[in-house]
Amino acid sequence: MNPQDTGGRVVHPLAHALRREPRQLVRLGLWSVVEAAPAFLIGQAVARAIEDGFAAAAPMIGLAWLAALGVAWLAGAVAARQVVLAVAAVAEPFRDDLLTRVVAGALRTGTGRDSAAVARAGLQVELARDAFAAVVTTVRGFVFTVISVVLGLLTLAPETLLLVMPPFLAGLCLFLASLPALARRQRAYLVADERLAEAMTEMAGGLRDIEACGLRDSVAARLERRVGAQAAAARRLARVSAVRTAALAAGGWLPVVLVLAGTPWLMERGVGAGVIVGTLAYVTQSLAPALGGLVQGLGVSGVRLAVSLGRILAMAPPPALAPPLIRPATTEIRLDAVTFAYGPHSAPVVVGLDLVVPEGDHLAIVGPSGAGKSTLASLISGLLRPGKGEVLVGGVPADRLDPAARVLIPQEAYVFRGTLRENLLYHARTDTGRTRGRRKRGRRTPR
Repeated sequence: MNPQDTGGRVVHPLAHALRREPRQLVRLGLWSVVEAAPAFLIGQAVARAIEDGFAAAAPMIGLAWLAALGVAWLAGAVAARQVVLAVAAVAEPFRDDLLTRVVAGALRTGTGRDSAAVARAGLQVELARDAFAAVVTTVRGFVFTVISVVLGLLTLAPETLLLVMPPFLAGLCLFLASLPALARRQRAYLVADERLAEAMTEMAGGLRDIEACGLRDSVAARLERRVGAQAAAARRLARVSAVRTAALAAGGWLPVVLVLAGTPWLMERGVGAGVIVGTLAYVTQSLAPALGGLVQGLGVSGVRLAVSLGRILAMAPPPALAPPLIRPATTEIRLDAVTFAYGPHSAPVVVGLDLVVPEGDHLAIVGPSGAGKSTLASLISGLLRPGKGEVLVGGVPADRLDPAARVLIPQEAYVFRGTLRENLLYHARTDTGRTRGRRKRGRRTPR
């Protein structure tokens, strides 16, 4: 898969998830301003408490500044709770969209019967939801914190920006430049880990056959190759991850060194000791933790989101534009050379089946469990699409039939309140265009 194609496909659902809840984004932004208040106030409070309070023999003024900082921290804690709720309100619809895509893809491709594949897709959706929430929280906190620190330094002593921001931006750029390679290595590691898990599962399920056939050495060699591949992928991932440490050192701690080393230069320009301590408070208590959170959030959750979402989109690509549904003129059923299997590597359940059921006729199919009776019913009703051949009802492909023109009662039927006739005609349209079932008060439309 082309990484550029994957990147574009990944960005689109993320942008859609953010655009669909504009009110929640506004709410998130407003509470983020309150949450970032301590990041703006900490340097100011420390500097003013030292210079206007304790250094000037006015301890009450110093304590007042520190008390104001404490109140800001309390307000920030309340805002943090609201931020979590707002992020959840954005992330849950994102999860629902992914689940809808996965379920629709499973039904469209006929892989819904593969419980292991569906379970893996569901796990990827949960991982993507959690990672998406973490990324939104992390990036939002980073942006608001950096803005608060820059504003704080401007009002405190603009000269300090020359010592703080260049190394900070260098560390940030270094980290962002490493993200594409980190994503590729993370994906390679996950693939190697899954292949090892699959090989271990196959080996555990066939221990008797392996021993009986004398395949112990060959199976052990194959597992050893899988383990080696996973270990190599882990080493490559660790090498790229080391860039995060360098980014943190450059962006988070080099500014501290520069501020300390530049103290004489700052004092020559009238910057007092309290302001220098306040600048260090901005760097160590706000800027460096924000960069560390971004590195951890994007380096772990961001990469995990990109990998999980890319795999979800690969497993369940968006459907093409659906053709219009059609009501057939007759009810003749015709199957021409129909073959169907529940997976690319599964044995076909139906092979080259030719069948004609004229209009008005009835057909009963009997056979043992697993013979394909339910599969044939699903093919005729359009719930499944054949891998080869075609299924026609009145000359119309079964998957393009109007729901009102077909009725399928499966073995595990879901019966709604009402008569048998009302259940069978649930989707039958009235003269007003509404379904009969929907006109019944208290009746729910199945999904």
